Amino acid sequence: MSYYTKKYFKNLIKMAQDNNFIEPEYYDKYNVKKGLRNKNGTGVLVGLTKIGDVRGYDVVDEIKVPKDGALYYRGIEIKDFVKGFQEENRMGFEECIFLLLFGKLPSKFELEEFNLLLDELRFLPDGFTENFLLKLPSKNIMNLLQRSVLFLYSMDDSADDLDVENLVRQSLELIAKIPTIMAYGYHATEHYFNGKSLFIHPPKRGLSTAENILYMSRYNSKYTKTEAEVLDLCLVLHAEHGGGNNSAFATHVVSSSGTDTYSAISTAIGSLKGPKHGGANSKVKLMMSNIKDNVVNYEDKTELKNYLIKILSKKAFDREGLIYGMGHAIYTLSDPRAVLLKEKAYELAKEKNNIKEFQLYNDVESLTKEIFENSKGKLMSANVDLYSGFIYDMLNIPDNLYTPIFAAARSAGWSAHRIEQILSDKKIIRPAYQHVLGDNDYTPLNKR
Repeated sequence: MSYYTKKYFKNLIKMAQDNNFIEPEYYDKYNVKKGLRNKNGTGVLVGLTKIGDVRGYDVVDEIKVPKDGALYYRGIEIKDFVKGFQEENRMGFEECIFLLLFGKLPSKFELEEFNLLLDELRFLPDGFTENFLLKLPSKNIMNLLQRSVLFLYSMDDSADDLDVENLVRQSLELIAKIPTIMAYGYHATEHYFNGKSLFIHPPKRGLSTAENILYMSRYNSKYTKTEAEVLDLCLVLHAEHGGGNNSAFATHVVSSSGTDTYSAISTAIGSLKGPKHGGANSKVKLMMSNIKDNVVNYEDKTELKNYLIKILSKKAFDREGLIYGMGHAIYTLSDPRAVLLKEKAYELAKEKNNIKEFQLYNDVESLTKEIFENSKGKLMSANVDLYSGFIYDMLNIPDNLYTPIFAAARSAGWSAHRIEQILSDKKIIRPAYQHVLGDNDYTPLNKR
């Protein structure tokens, strides 16, 4: 930009800032609930679902009463679901997909047939890799995922058909293909932007989703049984989180308009890309690196606590005043996903001789709880992002794949919510906004 263009642009920015800010008092005046949250912190009820349920508190006389968190998939508590497949020494994400989409646990035969179907669907259409993923790479793999899902629309002869048979087909194809797109997109990014050799490993039949992600994304395609089991657990725990989470709600909103599956799922991916939603586990890793760089002895809890206080005081790290991986909109005393992941993180840390690092995460969790309870009288618990970021780090998964892996898992939940919306509620979602500016007269151009 020239000097005069830059000066004019600054004026435009000031106008945008001055005329697009709504004074806080209006929200109270019109009883508008920011973020669709009630005064007591609970969510505004906007819909019904049979798919997932998130429980983190009771409401007694309009007061939120904390309790240990629980997560349910189709009425089954997540800890029971996880215990079921882990005790049988098998992967659980494929069973999870079946449960979320079809509302029941599959029989052994159904699960075997379902796995064979996913094996068929993981491969990308002819020419897709060469003509799209490799010719139009992106530094941000979430951006690439979003574009790729939209591009698949043009390769579907029944893209706009809302018949349930078509919705199920499209859903299963996207759930199966997103991990492949993610892995290929990663290698394309490494090749075109970071000068690395290009590796493309086709999906391998007979492997689970977690195993295929490790197989396709690693240059040597090698992984241990523990690594695959831990990633599988991450996929299960990220697959669904009720209809009110930002990306699932976005799926409901967009689907209610009658749009196609590809537009709805790409919208959900765009929502998840945001650092307040799916990008938080990347922030956890950055924060932990910052702590290790700035705390001389992070095994000293007093020294570590003092630095956490600096972060909360906006004097350190990104100066946002947040301890990433701590706190949740619904969970109060505990996040059941974090509890389950912490157990697996410890197992993996032992396998990789990384207990010292595990202890740092554990100390950040306990000290943050202590700080909030002592200074603000507020309960604070670890959320799923704290230990998922640590697990991905131990799995040597690159930072730019953290959120895409979340998307690969959550595509199951998104698809279930889209089908439920289309079959159950035929009205377009259209809430109201209160206009607060008042009326203005139009002024002719020569009088302005």
